[in-house]
Amino acid sequence: MEAVAAIFGLLFLLFVAAGVFVTVKAVKAAKRGVDRGMAQARRTVEDTTLKARQFTQPGVAGELAQLRLSLRTSMRATQDVLHAGAADDASLKEALGLFERLSAHGHELDDELKRLEREPAKAGVAARLPELRERLERITHSAESLRWAARDRARQFADDDLASLGEQIDMEAGALRHWAKEPLEDRLKTPGEGTSGTAASAASGGSPAAPAGWGPAEDETPAITARDARTQPAYPWQKAPRTERTT
Repeated sequence: MEAVAAIFGLLFLLFVAAGVFVTVKAVKAAKRGVDRGMAQARRTVEDTTLKARQFTQPGVAGELAQLRLSLRTSMRATQDVLHAGAADDASLKEALGLFERLSAHGHELDDELKRLEREPAKAGVAARLPELRERLERITHSAESLRWAARDRARQFADDDLASLGEQIDMEAGALRHWAKEPLEDRLKTPGEGTSGTAASAASGGSPAAPAGWGPAEDETPAITARDARTQPAYPWQKAPRTERTT
Protein backbone atom coordinates (compact mmCIF):
# COMPACT_ATOMS: atom_id res chain seq x y z
CA MET A 1 0.00 0.00 0.00
CA GLU A 2 2.84 2.36 0.79
CA ALA A 3 4.42 1.59 -2.60
CA VAL A 4 1.18 2.51 -4.40
CA ALA A 5 0.97 5.77 -2.46
CA ALA A 6 4.58 6.56 -3.32
CA ILE A 7 3.93 5.91 -7.02
CA PHE A 8 0.86 8.16 -7.02
CA GLY A 9 2.83 10.83 -5.19
CA LEU A 10 5.63 10.63 -7.75
CA LEU A 11 3.16 10.86 -10.62
CA PHE A 12 1.55 13.88 -9.00
CA LEU A 13 4.93 15.60 -8.68
CA LEU A 14 5.71 14.81 -12.33
CA PHE A 15 2.40 16.30 -13.45
CA VAL A 16 3.02 19.41 -11.38
CA ALA A 17 6.55 19.79 -12.76
CA ALA A 18 5.27 19.36 -16.33
CA GLY A 19 2.60 21.94 -15.75
CA VAL A 20 5.10 24.42 -14.35
CA PHE A 21 7.46 23.80 -17.28
CA VAL A 22 4.70 24.32 -19.85
CA THR A 23 3.53 27.46 -18.06
CA VAL A 24 7.04 28.92 -17.94
CA LYS A 25 7.56 28.17 -21.65
CA ALA A 26 4.24 29.79 -22.52
CA VAL A 27 5.05 32.87 -20.46
CA LYS A 28 8.48 33.21 -22.10
CA ALA A 29 6.98 32.79 -25.55
CA ALA A 30 4.34 35.40 -24.79
CA LYS A 31 7.02 37.75 -23.45
CA ARG A 32 9.11 37.30 -26.59
CA GLY A 33 6.06 38.02 -28.69
CA VAL A 34 5.31 41.16 -26.71
CA ASP A 35 8.94 42.26 -26.96
CA ARG A 36 8.97 41.73 -30.70
CA GLY A 37 5.73 43.64 -31.05
CA MET A 38 7.01 46.52 -28.97
CA ALA A 39 10.31 46.61 -30.88
CA GLN A 40 8.45 46.60 -34.18
CA ALA A 41 6.18 49.40 -32.99
CA ARG A 42 9.19 51.38 -31.77
CA ARG A 43 10.95 50.98 -35.12
CA THR A 44 7.82 52.04 -36.99
CA VAL A 45 7.42 55.16 -34.86
CA GLU A 46 11.09 56.04 -35.23
CA ASP A 47 11.05 55.53 -39.00
CA THR A 48 7.96 57.70 -39.30
CA THR A 49 9.65 60.41 -37.22
CA LEU A 50 12.77 60.30 -39.40
CA LYS A 51 10.70 60.59 -42.57
CA ALA A 52 8.92 63.60 -41.12
CA ARG A 53 12.21 65.27 -40.15
CA GLN A 54 13.68 64.56 -43.56
CA PHE A 55 11.00 66.64 -45.28
CA THR A 56 10.10 69.19 -42.61
CA GLN A 57 13.52 70.13 -41.16
CA PRO A 58 15.94 71.59 -43.72
CA GLY A 59 19.68 71.73 -43.28
CA VAL A 60 21.72 69.53 -40.95
CA ALA A 61 18.77 68.03 -39.05
CA GLY A 62 17.05 66.91 -42.22
CA GLU A 63 20.25 65.41 -43.65
CA LEU A 64 20.96 63.49 -40.44
CA ALA A 65 17.44 62.07 -40.56
CA GLN A 66 17.95 61.09 -44.20
CA LEU A 67 21.24 59.32 -43.38
CA ARG A 68 19.70 57.37 -40.51
CA LEU A 69 16.69 56.37 -42.58
CA SER A 70 18.87 55.14 -45.47
CA LEU A 71 21.05 53.13 -43.08
CA ARG A 72 18.13 51.49 -41.29
CA THR A 73 16.27 50.69 -44.50
CA SER A 74 19.28 49.03 -46.15
CA MET A 75 20.29 47.01 -43.10
CA ARG A 76 16.75 45.81 -42.43
CA ALA A 77 16.23 44.73 -46.04
CA THR A 78 19.50 42.75 -46.04
CA GLN A 79 18.64 41.13 -42.72
CA ASP A 80 15.24 39.99 -43.97
CA VAL A 81 16.68 38.50 -47.18
CA LEU A 82 19.47 36.61 -45.39
CA HIS A 83 17.25 35.23 -42.66
CA ALA A 84 14.62 34.11 -45.16
CA GLY A 85 17.21 32.42 -47.38
CA ALA A 86 19.13 30.75 -44.53
CA ALA A 87 16.06 28.65 -43.71
CA ASP A 88 16.51 26.76 -47.03
CA ASP A 89 20.19 27.35 -47.83
CA ALA A 90 22.78 26.46 -45.21
CA SER A 91 25.48 28.27 -47.19
CA LEU A 92 24.01 31.59 -46.14
CA LYS A 93 24.95 31.01 -42.49
CA GLU A 94 28.44 32.37 -43.17
CA ALA A 95 26.89 35.38 -44.86
CA LEU A 96 24.75 35.88 -41.76
CA GLY A 97 27.89 35.90 -39.63
CA LEU A 98 29.41 38.59 -41.83
CA PHE A 99 26.20 40.57 -41.67
CA GLU A 100 26.24 40.46 -37.87
CA ARG A 101 29.71 41.99 -37.91
CA LEU A 102 28.53 44.61 -40.37
CA SER A 103 25.49 45.30 -38.17
CA ALA A 104 27.81 46.25 -35.30
CA HIS A 105 29.27 49.03 -37.46
CA GLY A 106 25.79 50.03 -38.58
CA HIS A 107 24.49 50.31 -35.00
CA GLU A 108 27.56 52.33 -34.05
CA LEU A 109 26.94 54.77 -36.91
CA ASP A 110 23.23 55.02 -36.12
CA ASP A 111 23.95 55.80 -32.48
CA GLU A 112 26.43 58.47 -33.50
CA LEU A 113 23.93 60.06 -35.90
CA LYS A 114 21.32 59.98 -33.16
CA ARG A 115 23.64 61.82 -30.78
CA LEU A 116 24.44 64.42 -33.42
CA GLU A 117 20.73 65.15 -33.81
CA ARG A 118 20.80 66.56 -30.27
CA GLU A 119 24.06 68.44 -30.80
CA PRO A 120 23.45 72.22 -30.54
CA ALA A 121 26.58 73.15 -32.51
CA LYS A 122 25.19 72.57 -35.98
CA ALA A 123 28.27 74.02 -37.68
CA GLY A 124 30.47 71.26 -36.24
CA VAL A 125 27.90 68.64 -37.24
CA ALA A 126 27.82 70.01 -40.79
CA ALA A 127 31.62 69.72 -40.96
CA ARG A 128 31.39 66.02 -40.11
CA LEU A 129 28.67 65.21 -42.61
CA PRO A 130 31.03 64.20 -45.48
CA GLU A 131 32.85 61.70 -43.26
CA LEU A 132 29.55 60.33 -41.90
CA ARG A 133 28.13 60.04 -45.41
CA GLU A 134 31.24 58.13 -46.56
CA ARG A 135 30.89 55.65 -43.68
CA LEU A 136 27.25 55.22 -44.50
CA GLU A 137 27.98 54.45 -48.13
CA ARG A 138 30.58 51.84 -47.21
CA ILE A 139 28.19 50.07 -44.83
CA THR A 140 25.20 50.17 -47.14
CA HIS A 141 27.32 49.05 -50.12
CA SER A 142 28.45 45.97 -48.19
CA ALA A 143 24.88 45.28 -47.08
CA GLU A 144 23.61 45.58 -50.66
CA SER A 145 26.36 43.24 -51.88
CA LEU A 146 25.24 40.55 -49.43
CA ARG A 147 21.58 41.15 -50.21
CA TRP A 148 21.91 40.95 -53.99
CA ALA A 149 24.24 37.96 -53.81
CA ALA A 150 21.67 36.09 -51.71
CA ARG A 151 18.92 37.04 -54.15
CA ASP A 152 20.97 35.97 -57.18
CA ARG A 153 21.76 32.66 -55.49
CA ALA A 154 18.10 31.98 -54.73
CA ARG A 155 17.10 32.93 -58.28
CA GLN A 156 19.77 30.65 -59.76
CA PHE A 157 18.54 27.73 -57.65
CA ALA A 158 14.99 28.45 -58.78
CA ASP A 159 16.07 28.57 -62.45
CA ASP A 160 17.98 25.28 -62.13
CA ASP A 161 15.03 23.59 -60.45
CA LEU A 162 12.65 24.93 -63.10
CA ALA A 163 14.92 23.69 -65.91
CA SER A 164 15.16 20.23 -64.35
CA LEU A 165 11.41 20.13 -63.82
CA GLY A 166 10.83 21.15 -67.44
CA GLU A 167 13.03 18.28 -68.69
CA GLN A 168 11.18 15.77 -66.53
CA ILE A 169 7.81 17.06 -67.73
CA ASP A 170 8.94 16.84 -71.39
CA MET A 171 10.03 13.22 -70.88
CA GLU A 172 6.76 12.33 -69.18
CA ALA A 173 4.74 14.09 -71.89
CA GLY A 174 6.63 12.11 -74.55
CA ALA A 175 5.90 8.87 -72.71
CA LEU A 176 2.20 9.76 -72.44
CA ARG A 177 2.05 10.48 -76.20
CA HIS A 178 3.70 7.15 -77.09
CA TRP A 179 0.27 5.57 -77.56
CA ALA A 180 -0.26 7.59 -80.74
CA LYS A 181 2.63 5.74 -82.45
CA GLU A 182 1.20 2.25 -81.78
CA PRO A 183 -1.34 0.59 -84.13
CA LEU A 184 -4.82 0.22 -82.70
CA GLU A 185 -4.78 -3.59 -82.92
CA ASP A 186 -1.48 -3.69 -80.98
CA ARG A 187 -2.98 -1.60 -78.17
CA LEU A 188 -6.06 -3.84 -77.95
CA LYS A 189 -4.12 -7.12 -77.84
CA THR A 190 -3.49 -8.67 -74.49
CA PRO A 191 0.15 -9.23 -73.48
CA GLY A 192 1.64 -12.35 -75.05
CA GLU A 193 -1.05 -12.62 -77.71
CA GLY A 194 -0.01 -12.31 -81.35
CA THR A 195 -1.54 -12.72 -84.77
CA SER A 196 0.26 -16.02 -85.26
CA GLY A 197 -1.69 -17.59 -82.40
CA THR A 198 -4.97 -16.43 -83.88
CA ALA A 199 -4.06 -17.71 -87.33
CA ALA A 200 -2.95 -21.05 -85.92
CA SER A 201 -6.20 -21.39 -84.02
CA ALA A 202 -8.21 -20.62 -87.13
CA ALA A 203 -6.19 -23.11 -89.18
CA SER A 204 -6.77 -25.89 -86.68
CA GLY A 205 -10.52 -25.40 -86.91
CA GLY A 206 -11.02 -23.88 -83.50
CA SER A 207 -12.28 -20.40 -82.76
CA PRO A 208 -10.10 -17.96 -80.88
CA ALA A 209 -10.78 -17.76 -77.19
CA ALA A 210 -12.53 -14.65 -75.93
CA PRO A 211 -10.62 -12.42 -73.56
CA ALA A 212 -11.21 -13.10 -69.92
CA GLY A 213 -13.88 -10.95 -68.41
CA TRP A 214 -15.61 -10.14 -71.67
CA GLY A 215 -18.25 -12.96 -71.51
CA PRO A 216 -19.10 -15.68 -74.05
CA ALA A 217 -18.54 -15.19 -77.75
CA GLU A 218 -21.44 -14.72 -80.14
CA ASP A 219 -21.21 -18.24 -81.54
CA GLU A 220 -21.55 -19.67 -78.03
CA THR A 221 -25.00 -18.13 -77.53
CA PRO A 222 -27.64 -20.90 -77.49
CA ALA A 223 -29.97 -20.81 -80.50
CA ILE A 224 -33.65 -19.98 -79.95
CA THR A 225 -35.82 -22.85 -81.32
CA ALA A 226 -39.28 -22.22 -82.68
CA ARG A 227 -42.20 -23.31 -80.55
CA ASP A 228 -44.21 -26.36 -81.71
CA ALA A 229 -47.88 -25.35 -81.91
CA ARG A 230 -48.95 -28.94 -81.22
CA THR A 231 -47.27 -29.00 -77.87
CA GLN A 232 -48.43 -25.56 -76.72
CA PRO A 233 -51.58 -25.22 -74.54
CA ALA A 234 -54.63 -23.72 -76.19
CA TYR A 235 -56.49 -20.73 -74.81
CA PRO A 236 -60.16 -19.80 -75.49
CA TRP A 237 -59.31 -16.46 -77.06
CA GLN A 238 -56.91 -17.92 -79.57
CA LYS A 239 -58.05 -18.63 -83.15
CA ALA A 240 -57.89 -22.13 -84.44
CA PRO A 241 -54.86 -22.76 -86.60
CA ARG A 242 -55.50 -22.62 -90.31
CA THR A 243 -55.16 -25.97 -92.08
CA GLU A 244 -53.84 -26.17 -95.60
CA ARG A 245 -56.10 -27.75 -98.28
CA THR A 246 -54.87 -30.53 -100.40
CA THR A 247 -56.31 -31.37 -103.76
